[in-house]
Amino acid sequence: MSQGKIVKVSGPLIVAEGMRDANMFDVVRVGREKLIGEIIEMRGDKASIQVYEETSGIGKGDEVVSTGAPLSVELAPGLLQNIFDGIQRPLEVLKAKTGSNITRGVDVTSLDHEKKWEFVPTAKVGDHLVAGDILGTVQETVLISQKIMVPFGVEGELVSIEAGEHTIVEPVAKIKKADGSEVEVQMLQRWPVRRQRPTKEKLAPDAPMITGQRVIDTIFPIARGGTAAVPGPFGSGKTVVQHQLAKWSDVDIVVYIGCGERGNEMTDVLLEFPELKDPKSGQSLMCRTVLIANTSDMPVAAREASIYTGITIAEYFRDMGYSVAIMADSTSRWAEALREMSGRLEEMPGEEGYPAYLTSRLAQFYERAGKVVCLGQDDRQGTLTAIGAVSPAGGDNSDPVVQATLRIVKVFWGLNSDLAYKRHFPAISWLDSYSLYLDVVGEWMNKNVDESWTNFHEETMKLLQEEAELEEIVKLVGYDSLSAPDRLTLEASRSIREDYLQQNAFDEVDTYTSLRKGFLMLKLVLLFYQKSKEALEGGAGINDIFTMEVRERIARAKYIHEGEFEQYYSDTVAEMDSSFGELMSKEEASAE
Repeated sequence: MSQGKIVKVSGPLIVAEGMRDANMFDVVRVGREKLIGEIIEMRGDKASIQVYEETSGIGKGDEVVSTGAPLSVELAPGLLQNIFDGIQRPLEVLKAKTGSNITRGVDVTSLDHEKKWEFVPTAKVGDHLVAGDILGTVQETVLISQKIMVPFGVEGELVSIEAGEHTIVEPVAKIKKADGSEVEVQMLQRWPVRRQRPTKEKLAPDAPMITGQRVIDTIFPIARGGTAAVPGPFGSGKTVVQHQLAKWSDVDIVVYIGCGERGNEMTDVLLEFPELKDPKSGQSLMCRTVLIANTSDMPVAAREASIYTGITIAEYFRDMGYSVAIMADSTSRWAEALREMSGRLEEMPGEEGYPAYLTSRLAQFYERAGKVVCLGQDDRQGTLTAIGAVSPAGGDNSDPVVQATLRIVKVFWGLNSDLAYKRHFPAISWLDSYSLYLDVVGEWMNKNVDESWTNFHEETMKLLQEEAELEEIVKLVGYDSLSAPDRLTLEASRSIREDYLQQNAFDEVDTYTSLRKGFLMLKLVLLFYQKSKEALEGGAGINDIFTMEVRERIARAKYIHEGEFEQYYSDTVAEMDSSFGELMSKEEASAE
């Protein structure tokens, strides 16, 4: 255990000498109050330390003691339904100890070491076990059963296993290694946050993560195990998009990181999530959620750690074979924390003052996502999907954080302030965004939703592109000078935008749309466009088409409950056929 003395204090950065025996990324305790810090640079016997708590009152000559271990998280039953700060301190426990203003130097365990959990063994004495094999399960919440795994680096014969109630620090099994030594295994594992958890193999993502958001599921889908970025200016709805994805994505577990966000936004999450019902099970969403809150008024250094804390917890659940999504809101605030610490270390700045290693740090985070074959002998598969919000200053997408993120992620949901001002939410721009998972997801959709899904996607995008071109012409010559087919194209695009892509996150029906309902809604819009084109060619008047009452039914479709939608769709198609039949009969009669 290395012990040194402080020689310099610069905000959250301190420099201590006499630390020759310490290692990079060791956790240290600083000063009389034993504040938590982490070594981020070593020069001779001097260590630069980022402190995860407020450093006022710390002075030259104060003692620094290294714990000899890197910053690690506790992984065991008790993670779900919990809310932690950036270094995995449970905020509920801190509040109980110190009140609403958390005082410094409070030493608490990340998880409850006293609570007993019912352990149900699945492995049998005499089994040969390797790292990642499942010893047994603990029913942590109504929705999620935690699988207790053999720790990394342990292999041998199971000599004993105990069912019943245990705390996470009590041994539940003994494994005899090849050298004859016995290892006691407890439910608690500790893992360094900056180290990726090992897997057997990484696989290519092959199925979509269904979000219930029509613009995402239809136009710019993300695969399970994929990566996505949501950049956008202030007020464009990044946080609401992140909340919607956290609420409705068809994953087993959600890890939500509020990294440098406003306190009131995290309060919304804390109040809202317990009240929300999971659409599949009817249980509270908190039963499958871990929240990490590191608001903008919390120490900046802990913000840098929060991203790693979150993704390590997500990897732990992925290793059990679950599908996990991690939402980081926002990686810009995390990059700002990197910039501040880099400036205090007097490192050479890169673009806009960000450190030169910004891109590699972002890559280290996003590369931990993916679809994997987990460790163990049963070849189970898990997925980890990473979605990061980016908040560029002034909404400028040439910002270094946005550009560095785009080189790494495969889905770009670009939020547009013009759409937000028009109250079109989600304000994802269909002209700027893209998804590189379209081919994979398209195949899956054609098999599982409808064989014409890809064709519908292409036709929708074509109409939206044509609308953008026609809008330029309208600005020059006016709407009235357009031909009837062009006016029909504009009207069909408007219907796609307003009746389909626009979605109300606060309406209890419209907030979530299944793939089947979404497909039928889009089919109604495109079917009306197709029939209108045929009617125009048959001599019908454009104004007669635009004033049809069936258009009101198409616009109302988003507010129809899932269970009633198939019937609503059939009735609307029948009314459409009837309306166009009557229109063409009138045209034929007038022609005679």
